[in-house]
Amino acid sequence: MSLLPTVENETAANPVYSVIWLHGLGADGHDFAPIVPELVSPEWPAIRFVFPHAPVRPVTINNGMAMRAWYDIYGFDLVSRQDEAGTRESIGQVEALIAREQERGVPSERILLAGFSQGGAIALAAGLRHPQKLAGIIALSTYLPIAHTLAAERSVANAQVPIFWGHGTYDPVVALQRGADSRTALEALGYQVAWHTYPMPHAVCPDEIADLRRWIGERLR
Repeated sequence: MSLLPTVENETAANPVYSVIWLHGLGADGHDFAPIVPELVSPEWPAIRFVFPHAPVRPVTINNGMAMRAWYDIYGFDLVSRQDEAGTRESIGQVEALIAREQERGVPSERILLAGFSQGGAIALAAGLRHPQKLAGIIALSTYLPIAHTLAAERSVANAQVPIFWGHGTYDPVVALQRGADSRTALEALGYQVAWHTYPMPHAVCPDEIADLRRWIGERLR
């Protein structure tokens, strides 16, 4: 499997942590790159932020229009019919990116997976199945895909992985209830979810970034 193209931002030379951050539907790796200066504290160790570009594929819900997407979306409810093949393909692509960070000297326990919307769904799907311990998973305005297979496929190494979840109370794209149901499903399997809601639509807000900065700082200790 060829590596996805990426946008990269290193906060200092010789990074000892990596954050692989997946964008939402129709965006690309540039979408969240500008967040780095706002998110990072100067006392943190050197971090490499990796923002991959999802493949371009037709998206059913958007009348088959081709755009960057981690998987196809068939309907607004997101879960009754899911693109499991596309989801698993993206999980494999994330695994390849994790492997590259390890080859560059960052062990898996110092790698965080992050994502917004579709990207957050893949961060969860990949991270909870990854066979080696990760530093954490960041899920923003998202939900848990292919949840019906997680109990059988989840990794023992990440049974205690820290999860930050941020969601807008006015989200018209991924309804708050969809996120809350996913959190409940994860908690039923024993995962600890740091759950945060914000009075916003399908977006990211300054309070969320501040909370996320604190949470990431705790992972870097």
